[in-house]
Amino acid sequence: MFLSNLFNNIKNKKCTKTLFLIDILHMKDINAVYDFKNGDLIIKQLKLLIKKLLKNEISPLLLNTLNKKIAYKFKKQHSDVFSLTFFEDLDELLLQKIKNIILDNVQTFQFYIYNPSGLININITIGCSKSSSKKIQIFAEKALQNAKLNYKNYMYFDSNLFINESLNQNLVNLIKYNIEENKVEPFFQAIYNNKTDNIYKYEALMRLFDTDGNILLPGTFLEKSKKYRLYDKLMVIMINKVFDAIKKHSINISINLEYNDIINPLINNTIVNRLKQDNLGKYLTIEILESEKISNFDIINEFIYKIKEYSVKIAIDDFGTGFSNYDYILKLDVDYIKIDGSLIEKIGEEIYSNLIKSIVGFCKIQEIKLIAEFVSDLKIFRYVKSLDIDYSQGYYIQKPLPIENIVEK
Repeated sequence: MFLSNLFNNIKNKKCTKTLFLIDILHMKDINAVYDFKNGDLIIKQLKLLIKKLLKNEISPLLLNTLNKKIAYKFKKQHSDVFSLTFFEDLDELLLQKIKNIILDNVQTFQFYIYNPSGLININITIGCSKSSSKKIQIFAEKALQNAKLNYKNYMYFDSNLFINESLNQNLVNLIKYNIEENKVEPFFQAIYNNKTDNIYKYEALMRLFDTDGNILLPGTFLEKSKKYRLYDKLMVIMINKVFDAIKKHSINISINLEYNDIINPLINNTIVNRLKQDNLGKYLTIEILESEKISNFDIINEFIYKIKEYSVKIAIDDFGTGFSNYDYILKLDVDYIKIDGSLIEKIGEEIYSNLIKSIVGFCKIQEIKLIAEFVSDLKIFRYVKSLDIDYSQGYYIQKPLPIENIVEK
């Protein structure tokens, strides 16, 4: 009765809602191979499974995190697509956790079919958006479409920037505005030393702003900036501001670079020139994003050798997702490995705990320090420390902050 009243009250208010669209992949193929009767049976089982997850996992998660009950509406949207609406403006961390609960359970669930009877697995794609507008359905469908086009199992669509047909040009103009007005800013997220129990250094994360001063996250603008050839200019401003922060405050900071950044002469030269000019290499760590796009390790090693002359440290970011091969690590002169957040989030599960233990064992032998990403709560933090991982990073430690807030603390 309480939830029913709560839902009716919220529904009548113009509040920001969070909408997930859950689409069964390759449903036509399932119907073709197993016939429509089995296809309908799979849809019914998926509906029951998500209802069970809402009751047993997602609702308790929201209650424990937000200290209040959150009204939601779950229904079959059309054919093989379900919609899940939460009448709350859920933050990015909760979106990720809800998405992971749904994906992990659906992908491992065995769906029953009859004639011929048996068990099969299915896959899903999830699109998500938040808005107080009636167009939230359109935004979530755009997210779902983008996910399918990019072969992702989940994508988020930022409705604040995509509100009319001129959305592409609006975003491009905002990126240009940040470049012209020098608005690009590094926000800093703490990396915590698990041995000494204090903050060791910070990772610099790029943020842009709209004309009203609202923060734009990388997921909103990064791909668009690359498409319109504006990314290089963003990175140059970002790198220079990181060096300025080091020079002014003498703090240890790491910068993320992709393979394409390293082979980009403008970005590469900006880093090397600032190292020569300021002699601040001992404060800098370069995090090389682990990626299948890395095709030439000689180029990577040449870059590492060049910047290590200035006492720069090297980290491999997101280890466990891309070229997760110990042989590659042995080819690179690295100081840190950052364990990918998707593994750390599941550290309490035995199979993932064992995988992380193997990474820890390898790094101890090679004398490489380990950093755990996505340390989002006390439970994960305790697991990380118990496995003798050297450093922790995530929302439990600290959210990304502007330099002014870091200096104040």
